[in-house]
Amino acid sequence: MKYSAVIFDFDGTICDTGEGILKSAAYALESFGYEVPDYKELTFFIGPPLLVTFQEKYGADPATADELVKKYRERYTNKGLLESTLYDGIKELLASLKKEKIKIGIASSKPQDYIEALLDHFCIKSYFDVICGVSFTADCESKANIITRCVKELDIPGNEILMVGDKSYDIEGAKANLIDSVGVLWGYGNRIEFAQSGAKFVAEKVDDIFSIALGYFEQTESTEGIYSGTIITVHNDEVMLVDGDKAYREVVDHPGGVAIVGLTEDNEILLVRQFRYPYKETILELPAGKLEKGEDPREAGIREFKEECGAEAEKFESLGEIYPTPGYCGEIIRLFYAEGLTYGEQHLDVDEFLDVVKMPVKECISKIMNGEIKDAKTIAGIFKLKELKNL
Repeated sequence: MKYSAVIFDFDGTICDTGEGILKSAAYALESFGYEVPDYKELTFFIGPPLLVTFQEKYGADPATADELVKKYRERYTNKGLLESTLYDGIKELLASLKKEKIKIGIASSKPQDYIEALLDHFCIKSYFDVICGVSFTADCESKANIITRCVKELDIPGNEILMVGDKSYDIEGAKANLIDSVGVLWGYGNRIEFAQSGAKFVAEKVDDIFSIALGYFEQTESTEGIYSGTIITVHNDEVMLVDGDKAYREVVDHPGGVAIVGLTEDNEILLVRQFRYPYKETILELPAGKLEKGEDPREAGIREFKEECGAEAEKFESLGEIYPTPGYCGEIIRLFYAEGLTYGEQHLDVDEFLDVVKMPVKECISKIMNGEIKDAKTIAGIFKLKELKNL
């Protein structure tokens, strides 16, 4: 099903506010004479109300806890607030959800003034239909109640709303409101916490939220290994679909590769001609190669270009990436554009036999259109370069 609204937690979900929160908590504790570990160990301050944490974790009485909160805010307001970063991909996610006419809310135990200040700072406030935080004088409100307020203001039925958060408080608050929830792994929670608190979904990356919201997501429930080779591994996964049904997916894991579109001064593209065993055919394609584990794609591209074509480039830039076989394989090919070429010797692998062919761009296009060039990465790379350079 497609959800009509998505409610986000703030700290650890939209924004990594951890440094400012933890340093400010340490500042408050030290000011009151508490023994404080390295601030990075204070992650339990992220999520629940500060007043509660100071009492539960440090045994402060209510009056002392209140003074600790005031001391915390002394530093956080003046410095800690901007010790924050927006998680990569969040702004793009919000824009995509709005384009799908999905309402967006925030339900957070963070003071409303802080939330709005950071939303303004990161230029994303306009994406939100509803923002529900707490006040400085009433900051002990339960997460369930904050979510209730947000649901009411969104004016969307609960079964059409998705709650997104990084801690058990978010998941339990959603459960209390009878709405579906997703725990995110880029914040401060983990799979065990989400399983114990009853999250329907677990998101490994920001893009997963878009897939869940639209009703496309497939969550891995179990994996059975089938084959492990030198380059690929094959496994059979049981997945849960958004409607709760189960399905199976055979998947090939591949380390990914690079392909290089080298352009000469005469507007010729460097291609390689070689025999490709799976097709039992000699084909024309871009120079390319497999990524080694942990290898930087750009460095891999420079290496492969030199090895296969004996070429180096003054200009070596990204042309993006492509998914060549998304139906069953996780391979990603990173495309690069090379210009200002100089030539040396090839350094081919012992089992590699190929020739370098320089071909005018127009002839490449012609061979793509008549079917002589069939390789997907080559077709994508050449057309991308054609658009980039207006060739």
